[in-house]
Amino acid sequence: MDIARKVIKTDFAQERGYTGRGIGVAVLDSGIYPHDDFIYPKNRLIAFKDFVNGYSLPYDDNGHGTHVAGIIGSNGLKSNGQYKGIAPECNLIGIKILNEKGSGSTSNVLAGIQWMIDNKEKYNIKVANLSIGSPDNQGEDDPMVRAVNAAWDAGIIMLVAAGNDGPKNKSITSPGISRKVITVGASDDQKTVDIHGDIISNYSGRGPTKACIKKPDVVAPGSNIMSCASDTKYIPKNGQLPMKQLKEFYVKKSGTSMSTPMVAGALTLLIEKNPYMTPNDVKLYLKDCTNDLNFPQEQQGWGLIDIQKLLERRMNDGKRY
Repeated sequence: MDIARKVIKTDFAQERGYTGRGIGVAVLDSGIYPHDDFIYPKNRLIAFKDFVNGYSLPYDDNGHGTHVAGIIGSNGLKSNGQYKGIAPECNLIGIKILNEKGSGSTSNVLAGIQWMIDNKEKYNIKVANLSIGSPDNQGEDDPMVRAVNAAWDAGIIMLVAAGNDGPKNKSITSPGISRKVITVGASDDQKTVDIHGDIISNYSGRGPTKACIKKPDVVAPGSNIMSCASDTKYIPKNGQLPMKQLKEFYVKKSGTSMSTPMVAGALTLLIEKNPYMTPNDVKLYLKDCTNDLNFPQEQQGWGLIDIQKLLERRMNDGKRY
């Protein structure tokens, strides 16, 4: 995170006081562990909904969601700031739709997205991160595509991973194939990394989609990212809190699952500065807030996200948001 923050120019935002304060970011994933980086000195893990086991208190028996949440909103408490996230004062809403193996049913994904839409005002949910994907077999008829589109239309900026099925063309996973949402690939996928036990490189999903929609939209760092770890055995059943046994506070993971929350955090900073931007405003604006990496469009989309441009750019008509 210390290197990735520099790559996308996060320091520019934080030197000017933009930290995501008060903005709700939903993490639809395997849960969020109550890591010290989220709950001290103030508990920013403000809501948790479990569609897998029905438990009421936050936990993460896989670790994926906690790592994603750390990229977005860790305050770096346990690392003296080294592994701080992109929006370190945002509020986190954990929506558990994946089980301990990191897999989940479409019905849980749909239920999680609907719960998020229903509670967006209550928790000021402006941004949502969905670092999951499945093969594109149904195109725009996929219920998950329809669900992320509904969240977008409800005013929530949806960030969805491009998937790790590259480098072949038309390898963007669903619901990242949606023409509405912002689909994120990895800018550094030439590096050899371990993803789910496979040693691979050039993994980031490539566009276009099977329906010839240009994807991904943007890219961000996703390889070998150190972020918050979870005690996967910590499951607070029936309100009883077990002892925390976290030995390592941070863990390294790779994939477009990691690049997606980089952009989610960046757009949280943008919304803190410009709270009235709609998802469509943000997507149009984002197009000119990237740096060209000289990769093909089907690999990099508009390019590498640049937070300095995101917070400085004027609109085409000359006004600032």
